Amino acid sequence: MSRTSFIKSTFILSVATLLSKFLGAIFRIPLQNIAGDEVLGIFSMVYPIYMVALILSVAGIPLAISKLIAEARVEGNEAKVSEIYKTASILAVLFGILSFVFIFSIAEPLSSLLGGEESKQALIIVSMTLLIAPYMAVYRGYFQGYESMTPTAASQVIEQFVRVAVTLTIAYFLVQQGASDDRVAAGVMVGSSVGALFSLFYLLYIFKNSPSLPKSSYSIGVFRKRSRQILKVSIPIAVGAITMALMNFIDAVTIPYGLTRAGIEEVTYSFGIYGRGVALVQIATVFATSLVLPLIPLVTKKLTTNESSEVRRIVKRAFTMTHLLSWPAAVGLLALALPLNLALFTNLEGSLVMAILGLSSVFTSLAVLGTGILQGLNKPGKAAMLVVLTVAIKGVLNIVVVEQTGLLGAAVVTLLIYLVLHGLNMGMIHPAVGLSNDLDRLKAFLASLMMGGAVGGPLWFLSIEEWDRLTALLYSGGAVLIGAVLYSGLLLLMKVTEAQALVIRLRKR
Repeated sequence: MSRTSFIKSTFILSVATLLSKFLGAIFRIPLQNIAGDEVLGIFSMVYPIYMVALILSVAGIPLAISKLIAEARVEGNEAKVSEIYKTASILAVLFGILSFVFIFSIAEPLSSLLGGEESKQALIIVSMTLLIAPYMAVYRGYFQGYESMTPTAASQVIEQFVRVAVTLTIAYFLVQQGASDDRVAAGVMVGSSVGALFSLFYLLYIFKNSPSLPKSSYSIGVFRKRSRQILKVSIPIAVGAITMALMNFIDAVTIPYGLTRAGIEEVTYSFGIYGRGVALVQIATVFATSLVLPLIPLVTKKLTTNESSEVRRIVKRAFTMTHLLSWPAAVGLLALALPLNLALFTNLEGSLVMAILGLSSVFTSLAVLGTGILQGLNKPGKAAMLVVLTVAIKGVLNIVVVEQTGLLGAAVVTLLIYLVLHGLNMGMIHPAVGLSNDLDRLKAFLASLMMGGAVGGPLWFLSIEEWDRLTALLYSGGAVLIGAVLYSGLLLLMKVTEAQALVIRLRKR
């Protein structure tokens, strides 16, 4: 893939992931408005468990086959590509069935671990998606291996759009019928299965209309050989790929436990308050999440062809762009936490928690990107080790801190853990790639602070508690627009290289 193709692929996937992430995060706002924080709390507990099971059910196969197919194409071995695809399909279906059966069988004790029986029905229903999504994910990985991001991008948008539409429709209907919170929470999980099914149909259509794979003999021996190869690469990748989902899973288990130990009765309601900040963090981390998918096979390809200078340039550029986009988003969420909370979630409850989680989004983005880069550098085992280590530390800290300080302590732990994970990742990436310090990143940080002070400063002199939602929404929207213009102007004044290059490209168009 050329530099232009990489930028184009990243742009396509970034826009699609931005839209799908936006839909996936923003729908929690009307869901909370329709059904309340109790239902949002149940959803926020159950969904990370589904995401962990989903990624592990395919054992990282989508990212693994994109990596292996990229290597096979460099070798010019199309027969190997066919064998990898067939083996991955079989493994994904098998693991999907096993994951569904596993969650279904332990739904009762798992719901008790989450803090109550009200999450049991939701767990059972969402686990049904595991029968569909793994097979869908194989097609995404196949197209990514050919450096074609459009099918993945379009399927993500289709999946999220259908999921959100079905979820909100069911939520509204059940609330109007006077259904209990646990029944509403279970009902909205149906949207995940329907969304995955529509996405699978689309990918099947694209695959059927793509150039056919070369025919090659396939046998049990080939399956054993390729499955060992896939699993050797994919299992460490799986652990690295679920960084955010695994962190959210640990939160879903340990935060309710800590709240219960602290004597708080409305655990799911409180976790719903925490879920407000998580929803906004998902939007703020969209660029890093979308960048990882095309980055892994690209870095692997450059390593295979011994283009170390290109690897260094790609990795440096990825980190610089992530800093440029993540710092203003994180500082903006910190500065505008109060009006955003009121505008989106009807009240100011948990605003400080939301602010801290918003700030953590920059380190979340950098940690996710660093984990992906380590995978591309053929260090998936080390990437997985770091994720497991920090997740374990987070779990222990949550149990200790939440009991003493509540949700605020959980938010601080999240901030610190992602900061630590980012630091550990960089400690392994620097020696492998030889990155130099980039002044643009410091400039992005300083410009973000000035922008945050400009849009958030006036709030110290205003009585936000007297505002209605419309006033908060108008202020937030205006602040975002002003902040974007101000930040962009500051980058140009500071002569940030990437910002200047973007302006030049836009003028040429």
